[in-house]
Amino acid sequence: MTNSNYEERTMKSTKIFDGKVLQLRVDTVEMEGQKYTKREIVERHPSVGIVAITEDDEIVLIKQYRKAIDKEIYEIPAGMVDFGEEPQKAALRELKEETGYEAKKSDYLAEIYSSPGFTNEKLFIFYAEDLSLGDQDLDEFEHLSVEKIKFDEALKLVNLGEINDSKSVAGILYYNNFRRNNE
Repeated sequence: MTNSNYEERTMKSTKIFDGKVLQLRVDTVEMEGQKYTKREIVERHPSVGIVAITEDDEIVLIKQYRKAIDKEIYEIPAGMVDFGEEPQKAALRELKEETGYEAKKSDYLAEIYSSPGFTNEKLFIFYAEDLSLGDQDLDEFEHLSVEKIKFDEALKLVNLGEINDSKSVAGILYYNNFRRNNE
């Protein structure tokens, strides 16, 4: 891998949209050779995802309709980090809200960027074990189902492209590496 030290200098930045969960800006940037282009950038607060594993080696997934792709998909529990909240606490909060599960044990797995070609969104991925089930606390407009499947089956679904949400794929693969390295 080479380090090119290439950078684009921002000449102008214009905010186009300021929404509840994201902002959109257009930057005019100078490239090498005094060439200029525009970059459309989605700004998002940090997010979290959590790989929750039961004592029966099942992963707790949610199945949720996503309008952007117009279909239901499997995902690990996830959400945005509230202002001033630690990412690990946010992940445990999202696990409880979306699934009803609480974890006695959790730890860091990885940090990923969801799609750095157009967004600065960083996701913190954690795992959770030693789970106990309580009540969900879904947002008013949140509709999802909670499903548990054997972890090895989840790995197969990733390899078959049936679990194809980036944070979920990353979380499942990172957790698989973590558990193999700690056996």
